[in-house]
Amino acid sequence: MLKPGSCLRKGLLAIFMVSFVLGATARGNHPGLVLRGQEGPGRGKRLVFVTGDEEYRSEQSMPALAKIAAARHGFDCTVLFAVNKQNGTIDPITYDNIPGLKSLDEADLMVMFLRFRRLPEEQMKHILRYVDSGKPMIAVRTSTHPFSYDKDSPLVEWSFRAPKGGFGGRVFGQTWIKHHGSHLGTSTRAYVVPRQVDHPVLRGVAETFWCPSDVYEVLPLRGECVPLVLGEVTDGKSPKGRPRKNKVPQPIVWTKIYRGPGGKSARVLTTTLGHPQDFQSEDVRRLLINAIYWCLGMEEMMPERTEVDFIGPYAPDQIGLGNHRKGIRPADLLR
Repeated sequence: MLKPGSCLRKGLLAIFMVSFVLGATARGNHPGLVLRGQEGPGRGKRLVFVTGDEEYRSEQSMPALAKIAAARHGFDCTVLFAVNKQNGTIDPITYDNIPGLKSLDEADLMVMFLRFRRLPEEQMKHILRYVDSGKPMIAVRTSTHPFSYDKDSPLVEWSFRAPKGGFGGRVFGQTWIKHHGSHLGTSTRAYVVPRQVDHPVLRGVAETFWCPSDVYEVLPLRGECVPLVLGEVTDGKSPKGRPRKNKVPQPIVWTKIYRGPGGKSARVLTTTLGHPQDFQSEDVRRLLINAIYWCLGMEEMMPERTEVDFIGPYAPDQIGLGNHRKGIRPADLLR
């Protein structure tokens, strides 16, 4: 039972934490969103979220996740965005500009949510340098196919149709194949793989849960991948949808050990979940916060049930190509 006044103290602490994190951000001059963590197991660890997708509202979901990681777990978080070169606003249909990628040079973990980007070599070099550093990575939804380059580009080997699956296939375990169900007409019933129920990433996560994302086809996975959660295709966009028996469940969360050309090994977690409304699920948020701890080798510092309550409201827009909110700058996300 809570002691008298404990709820009030907890509420005041939460307000202080939010004010501290967001107030520190407002004083920065970074092209992205910089959130300074306070106390917590993650203190001193730097996370960089690299966003840029024109369909799944990563520009809304990843800042929400970063705020949780910063305010509730102490991680310093930087969120980078696709930015319009003319007016400086967040613009997911600007495929060739994500300012601030130099932040990766000192990051401890990269969280990627990209789709079909065509970054110039000057920006891409920071991502490639990070990938070969042996540091861990998390890939969300369309990050299985983060880059799309023409055949004459010097970066074509990282394109999603390149040999070995390009960036997604080589680094994360799979590239884009196709939707396993119907893109707008099906959703996902998630099941934890029984033998993985005690994996640190799944600590406090329900053994079955529902998400509005449709399932991607990913089998067979490439490299040293271990599925943690399988996704069953269900009809409609409701938890009550019936499963499609003719669709074999696909991995929707898996781990991988990536070994780059420099020989260094990195922990990687990939999930094909990522619909903006997926993050309204406490299980999805907890899975990804747990993944941050696991990727960093900090699983022994994880509580039995990680805190994943939102910092402020989270009411994301629906998916849709080009349906992003216009005229928003990274600093506006503090409001």
